[in-house]
Amino acid sequence: MVEAFVGTWNLKESEKFDEYMKELGVGLGTRKLGCMTKPTTIIAVDGEKVTVKTQSTFKNTEISFELEKEFDETTADDRKVKSIVTIEDGKMVHIQRWDGKETSLVREVDGNTLTLVSVHTKCSYQRYVLERCHHFAKRY
Repeated sequence: MVEAFVGTWNLKESEKFDEYMKELGVGLGTRKLGCMTKPTTIIAVDGEKVTVKTQSTFKNTEISFELEKEFDETTADDRKVKSIVTIEDGKMVHIQRWDGKETSLVREVDGNTLTLVSVHTKCSYQRYVLERCHHFAKRY
């Protein structure tokens, strides 16, 4: 099921990203730069390993993990979190936990559109809509 997410995705629109970053404690300068970027997300699968790369003119990140196994992650805003990614009802659910806090990042694919909704401690959220760049699923 994770294969549905494989591909290169370009940001089409974003909602409430500044509010979401503010709730996370991200400083004003970083929030302004973050809101101006148009990241590309590349999702790949190699056997059991899933890799998610986010590339922008501001910052690049990459995580690799196996579904349903906890891993250490350093977020784009430098938080050190414990993460776990699962597939639930056709959605890729990524939970990050740190200092008694929690953020969920839920990705859902509909045709050539990937929607990412992030929720921080159920009080603020942000929504990304991305379009598939390539119409084929690429593995590496």
